[in-house]
Amino acid sequence: MILFTLFSASAGLIEIGSFTLFELAFKMPYWPSYLIALILSVIWNFTLNRNFTFQSASNVPVAMLKVAGFYAVFTPVSTWLGNYLVETLLWNDFLVTAINMVANFVLEYLYDRFFVFGKSIDTNDRASRKAE
Repeated sequence: MILFTLFSASAGLIEIGSFTLFELAFKMPYWPSYLIALILSVIWNFTLNRNFTFQSASNVPVAMLKVAGFYAVFTPVSTWLGNYLVETLLWNDFLVTAINMVANFVLEYLYDRFFVFGKSIDTNDRASRKAE
């Protein structure tokens, strides 16, 4: 859980940094700024957590498809809800993004731990070397 938190924090920095760039420097609307930032952080987070947190040797395309399944639900819901909160209810862009990031952190940990990598935790070469 500690490694997942640290890697998620680094992904969070990528997400909030790119979101800030798109919002403030490029003056993009909320939803494309959030969506692009989310995609960048997901790629980063998946790679690090697969290799270091869960130390999984599972089939990468299968694991990626499972994660894509999570984001096929999370992304449209969080993008639509976030855009509604920002554009209609006039909530602060950064507050909404922070709420989405916390929800993503909790839900993705549970999903990855029990569904994506559940049966393949500690099966990669790094885990094997550590066990010896």
